[in-house]
Amino acid sequence: MAPYWDFKSAFKNKFGYKKIILSLICFCFLALCLATVGIAHWFQHPQKNKQSIVFIEKGASLSQIVAILSHEKVLDFPFLFKGILYGSGSWRYLKAGEYLIPPGITPAQLLNILQSGNVILHSVTLVEGETSHHLAQKLLEDKRFQGPSLAPSEGSLLPETYHFPRNAERLKIVERMQKAMKNALANIWAKRAINYPLKTPEDLLILASIIEKETALLQEKPLVAAVFLNRLKQGMPLQADPTIIYGLTQGAHELGRQLTIEDLRHDNPYNTYLYLGLPPSPISNPSWSSLQAAAQPADVSYLYFVADGRGGHVFSTTLEEHQKNHAAWRRVQKEQ
Repeated sequence: MAPYWDFKSAFKNKFGYKKIILSLICFCFLALCLATVGIAHWFQHPQKNKQSIVFIEKGASLSQIVAILSHEKVLDFPFLFKGILYGSGSWRYLKAGEYLIPPGITPAQLLNILQSGNVILHSVTLVEGETSHHLAQKLLEDKRFQGPSLAPSEGSLLPETYHFPRNAERLKIVERMQKAMKNALANIWAKRAINYPLKTPEDLLILASIIEKETALLQEKPLVAAVFLNRLKQGMPLQADPTIIYGLTQGAHELGRQLTIEDLRHDNPYNTYLYLGLPPSPISNPSWSSLQAAAQPADVSYLYFVADGRGGHVFSTTLEEHQKNHAAWRRVQKEQ
């Protein structure tokens, strides 16, 4: 049996070890608390970043995302951001896309942005009267988007400015434009004039596409619509030059020259000098205003119109008046 003094010494040593261990535990706990407070402060503290744009690819890993943020100098300590996201599981809710990162942002705000899905949207404008072939080529050359680009049917797209995220599918862009035209045409057809002569929305669309190419002036569009509808009622040929041009180019390019007599004699279904009625399909993608004009033509008896040399047209009812107006236009052309 150990002497009393040995037992007392051993007790003191044992008590000393406990004190050291307790001190270490307290120290570690205090250090952890300080670290937590420091990280929390950093997480809510504005960074020294400048405004930048970051693009997160679909399927990017947390390490890849943090590497992008580090490269763009969005964060002072990217490894802390990575640790917080990994530890909390927040990285699972990050959404791919292109984001605008404002200056002086906090890591907490950055996390909210990357989880919001509020990505930068890029504009795509279909110009009034633009052909489907031209739009398909334009989309194919636009590197902001991806996927194939096929020319949809002529007249199936509604001209306006649309917005899409970077890397949007080109076919999805076309589908949205087609849906917009389908809705617009349905709404306008439902509000067409009483005793409207055309039988289908498709015919209205064809007429609107011709109106779009004949004039850019809003006030003239109902007049041009009336001229063509009056001709259809009387069994006259439309004699619309834009249909001749479309028959020669199929909307793939500009004609680049004046029409000739040979062009007017060229036998194709879009030649409204040779064939009565509307052409077989639209010749452009018409705007809402042209669709509206085709559905609500002016109440006039005009059968003819010719350019006035000032960007507009002169309208007339009789062939004699038209010939005089045409002669005046020729004089303007010679002077120019």
